Amino acid sequence: MRGQHVSMDLDLTKDVYPSRMDTDPQWLPRQDPVVYSEWSSESPIRKEQVEFYQKNGYLFLESFFAEEELQGYQEEARRLQESSRGLKADEIIREPGGDEVRSIFAVHRSQPVFRELSQHPRLLAIIEFLLGSSVYIHQSRINYKPGFTGKEFYWHSDFETWHVEDGMPRMRALSCSIALEDNYAFNGPLMVLPGSQHIFVPCIGQTPDDHYKESLRKQQYGVPDHKSLTEMVKRFGIDTPVGPAGSILLFDCNIMHGSNSNITPYPRSNIFMVYNSVENKVVQPYSGQNPRPEFIATRQGI
Repeated sequence: MRGQHVSMDLDLTKDVYPSRMDTDPQWLPRQDPVVYSEWSSESPIRKEQVEFYQKNGYLFLESFFAEEELQGYQEEARRLQESSRGLKADEIIREPGGDEVRSIFAVHRSQPVFRELSQHPRLLAIIEFLLGSSVYIHQSRINYKPGFTGKEFYWHSDFETWHVEDGMPRMRALSCSIALEDNYAFNGPLMVLPGSQHIFVPCIGQTPDDHYKESLRKQQYGVPDHKSLTEMVKRFGIDTPVGPAGSILLFDCNIMHGSNSNITPYPRSNIFMVYNSVENKVVQPYSGQNPRPEFIATRQGI
């Protein structure tokens, strides 16, 4: 189903996307493909969808999961949210300044329902086509954004963090966001800068040790400077892909994205599965620091 593979012969130990080193960021052109397979009539998505993903860095597939499939994911996510309220565990991330559950990590390992979801044949066929190889889960989580109190996720490129803090060598990964509730333009949906995946924006400031303990609640390092973000928005604009529960959003690892706080009564919870190519396994973090824990970035058994 992957089609013709885009050949890659790279030194994965070389840091071609340096970040958090300078006080004045210099934009770098992307050195990796966005789509790693050639389209054919046997490909799992249409040619125009491949072209859209190549150009814009994301693909929104409305109502990908049927209602009966989705119901099981919704029930398990609600059960986890309730059971996590009084628990203390590294995998459970709280909202900044409060005790509300913000995210639960490593759900594909701890919950059979989400383990099965991560290996969904129809979903995997599309992801393996886009990445041109077999894949594994680099990270999984449920993000909860309840009505009235759900906080924002600031603008960032996932790859910048995965590269610097996890040691992901190249841009050969993507995220799949599965909408557990209807996503509206007004309840804090994901916003993306279409086309920004073609540019790598280094971030300013060196990373503190164990930065993940604070960044998962509120990120201060690994986010673009205001000047760069302003220029990118002027160049690329902002898209807000929204749709009913059961829809999925696939987006490239380097696309700039973020989301607003949710001050409406309508909750917005999403399952995130991050897929990385087996040919792009993580090495030592390019920051030179200790890697983030296994529940955030898979290193074992891949």
